[in-house]
Amino acid sequence: KLFFTDYGNAAKVERCDMDGMNRMWIVDSKIEQPTALALDLVNKYVYWVDIYLDSVEVVDYQGRKRHTIIKGRQIRHLCGLAVFENYLYTVNSDNLNILRINRYNGTDVQSLARLDNAKEIRVYQKRTQTAVRSHACQVDPYGMPGGCSHICLLSSNYKTRTCRCRTGFILGSDGRSCK
Repeated sequence: KLFFTDYGNAAKVERCDMDGMNRMWIVDSKIEQPTALALDLVNKYVYWVDIYLDSVEVVDYQGRKRHTIIKGRQIRHLCGLAVFENYLYTVNSDNLNILRINRYNGTDVQSLARLDNAKEIRVYQKRTQTAVRSHACQVDPYGMPGGCSHICLLSSNYKTRTCRCRTGFILGSDGRSCK
């Protein structure tokens, strides 16, 4: 799945398959300017920062179990968001501090460090990496991902895929080659 935010005409948090199909709004009310987004891959939760409401909120992958983690002046100007173990990590763009926030109740907000020009944050740790299994976009014997001549996108599960073409090309009738 691909998760993303939009705060155009109607602010929302959405999800879709990697090929853009099965698009679904998971949050579309009481939301103004969702920016940073982080996923808890183990428990299947989506966290986001709303910079207009000065809040960090969470829902499950279906948009249920929504609640506010933390809200108020102490978390103004947040950008970037990552989740690891019991904490959320974010950057305060006003003072460039890296903050750690308890992801269950919003307590224990700590400034960990200051980094010049920081706008995004990511946690890289072996336990956060999902196990890779065979999938529909694996490179075939001819060096083509999923048998696609240009771009292979996973569909609704790891066993199905959709081929796409780079700009200026059209997908052939075989659904794999671009002309």
